[in-house]
Amino acid sequence: MSKTKPPVKSPGNPLLQQPKRRITPGIIVVIVLVLALGAGVGVQYYRGHSKVEVSSNGRPEPTVVTGPGSAGKGITVGKSGAKVNIDLYLDFRCPHCAEFEEASGATVDKLVQDGTATLTYWPLQFVNPDASPRLANAFAAAAANGKALSFVDELYGDFSKSWTTDQLLELGKQLGVGDAKFQQAVQDNTYASWLESVGTAADDRGVTGTPTVFVNGKQLEANELTAEGLQKAVDAIAS
Repeated sequence: MSKTKPPVKSPGNPLLQQPKRRITPGIIVVIVLVLALGAGVGVQYYRGHSKVEVSSNGRPEPTVVTGPGSAGKGITVGKSGAKVNIDLYLDFRCPHCAEFEEASGATVDKLVQDGTATLTYWPLQFVNPDASPRLANAFAAAAANGKALSFVDELYGDFSKSWTTDQLLELGKQLGVGDAKFQQAVQDNTYASWLESVGTAADDRGVTGTPTVFVNGKQLEANELTAEGLQKAVDAIAS
């Protein structure tokens, strides 16, 4: 009995484009989300594991006139007896504070270095409930070791970094304050209660955001939060 052969499929016309399988919009969305998630994880990993590189090591460091720990009082640096005092309310996770530091930091540093003004830091901790307190505490530990200004410069100088506890410890080490006392203060959140008192003092003064700047008790307006605006406010008192 003979068998019937299956029909032979004729090859398609090689000159004609063969129909392609369509990718549904749903698949495209999933692919995009997966790629975005992967990129986000990569960025987050880099922020938390990137190398700490210090740029301000060796620069003149102003004297810490009032260190951390006194309830309701900020950290003051500079030369005692200066005619002007600048109060700076900041949060180390505040992008506008980073912008203010980039635009006006050199002016503030000069005013402090030449004895025109003292600078009082008031570290607040409300922008990021996890990171802000950790960074503010590490700053206080650095200030207690005489490295207030340099620590601030580095935290804002690499604002995109997560500044994990390990990165903060490495920063302290590179700035020359990475001894056991500093490490313990960072790891044990030693200045937590003092930071709460600083926040209360800021509330009592009517501070509602960061950065907020006072020059001899007078708050600068938003449009004065520039190097020129700050210099003008100081000159009006010092001259």
